[in-house]
Amino acid sequence: MVGMKVLMNITPVKYLSATVPESEAGKRLDQILALLFSDYSRSRLQQWNKEGKIHVDGRELKGKEKLFGGETITVEAVAEVEDRWQPQNIPLNIIYEDDSIIVIDKPAGLVVHPATGNPDGTLLNALLHHAPELAAVPRAGIVHRLDKETSGLLVVARTIESQTVLVEQLQQRTVSREYQAVVVGVLTGGGTVDEPIGRHPVDRKRMAVKPGGKPSVTHYRVIERFPAHTHIRVMLETGRTHQIRVHMAHIRYPLVGDPVYGGRLRIPAGCSPELEKMLRCYRRQALHAARLGLKHPRTGEDMEWSSPLPDDMQQLLLLLKKDSELNDHE
Repeated sequence: MVGMKVLMNITPVKYLSATVPESEAGKRLDQILALLFSDYSRSRLQQWNKEGKIHVDGRELKGKEKLFGGETITVEAVAEVEDRWQPQNIPLNIIYEDDSIIVIDKPAGLVVHPATGNPDGTLLNALLHHAPELAAVPRAGIVHRLDKETSGLLVVARTIESQTVLVEQLQQRTVSREYQAVVVGVLTGGGTVDEPIGRHPVDRKRMAVKPGGKPSVTHYRVIERFPAHTHIRVMLETGRTHQIRVHMAHIRYPLVGDPVYGGRLRIPAGCSPELEKMLRCYRRQALHAARLGLKHPRTGEDMEWSSPLPDDMQQLLLLLKKDSELNDHE
């Protein structure tokens, strides 16, 4: 940041100061704020300016006003402490943490964020217990989510600065997210689904491929084929709600166990009793966030983590392989 220095550091408030470079003369205040205080999002800076927490040579100015260069800008960077949600001592499988980020391996069944029907007992409540300072970060640092019944990796920002950088990486599609899934049907090869996703026109709890939806791109590759199922690797370019589940169902290869998009239960003819029981009892979508890669928000270092498949997916794949071998010998 050009000429920026921290004058005081009293959590959850930072008092920041920067001098407007002469080279930026003629630019609007909001443009210069984004340049000098790039650790914070434009929307956050705009909000602070509206609240009178930003001064230019001691004066409050509107964002559209132009500066001449040489002015001193001071910012009262106030972090709003979130008190709607309570810390709860819920075990977390933390695979990496430092003073900027926390990487969690989430189990199936854990809701990420409180909502109607799940007011507590969520990952957010657990994070507030593990790291109380997250109360001063919007959404307790959560920058992307996994569905309740999807297991695997997600990253949490430990500071507002880290959150701003990670959100930008997600928007620029530089965060690498790789999933593994088991789908109903035999895929002949990999492919890409490039179809817009939006709210279902009738059932507002569901998403659907629809004209006018948000651009959504999902790439998939075959790992292994079975007589009536396929184990696939999925890479996301975008991160829409239920994206993988919606896209795979759209091309008629829904995820095993998906209670929303899976359609009617299909039991392969002649499969083993063990496999039939597993398929009938599989109560969640067979989807796991297996790899996560990003640039560290503070150091810029390329980092990557992986997570093994959970027991239920391993057991499902084991029975599919056994069933496939039995069919080969018949």
